[in-house]
Amino acid sequence: MRSMNWDRFQALLLNATGETLYMVALAALFTVALGLPVGVLLFLTRRDGLLPHRPLALLLNTLVNTGRALPFVVLLIALIPFTRLLIGTTLGSTAAVVPITLGAFPFFARIVENALDEVDRGRVEAVVSMGGNLWHIVSRVLLPEALPSLVAGVTLTIVMLIGFSAMAGVVGGGGLGDLAIRYGYQRFDNQIMAATIVVLLALVLLVQKAGDRLVRALAWRR
Repeated sequence: MRSMNWDRFQALLLNATGETLYMVALAALFTVALGLPVGVLLFLTRRDGLLPHRPLALLLNTLVNTGRALPFVVLLIALIPFTRLLIGTTLGSTAAVVPITLGAFPFFARIVENALDEVDRGRVEAVVSMGGNLWHIVSRVLLPEALPSLVAGVTLTIVMLIGFSAMAGVVGGGGLGDLAIRYGYQRFDNQIMAATIVVLLALVLLVQKAGDRLVRALAWRR
């Protein structure tokens, strides 16, 4: 590879990596912001929950199950009109955050529900016996006790978001996926294809390792 080509190769790879990190960070923020309250409501409103509400529980379960059942590529294409309405364009990293978030938050909501389900009911009953209200139970018992599981769930979700961000390249979402498609696949450049795979794997491994360390630290402090 000549010097000029190598410089361009580096520039393309660095730019694509930056776009991927931007997409994943922003999507992770919105995914947690949407998925956490939905997951808490899933836990509270189910039949054996603290605030049983069958219609709301049915609505939330339908929403979450539908979101999890749809293949992301299909959702990505189906949301093009909504993304254009919301952002004004369907191209670029910012536009890709919309379908990535909507595809990921149902998954995280279910993780939140399962994490809260692992909390010792005795602790909840103790707060209730002391006159604690629903807000006290959620904020001082459920979420703190489930924190290690929630962090593990966030880690798993971010790993999934990295994969989603790569798939967003199919519709011009930018990032490493777009680089792999436009240069690696369409131009038959095996070096770029291999480089994008290596960078994606490195990102996944780094996120997983950092998440595992944080989970162990939180579990040790309990």
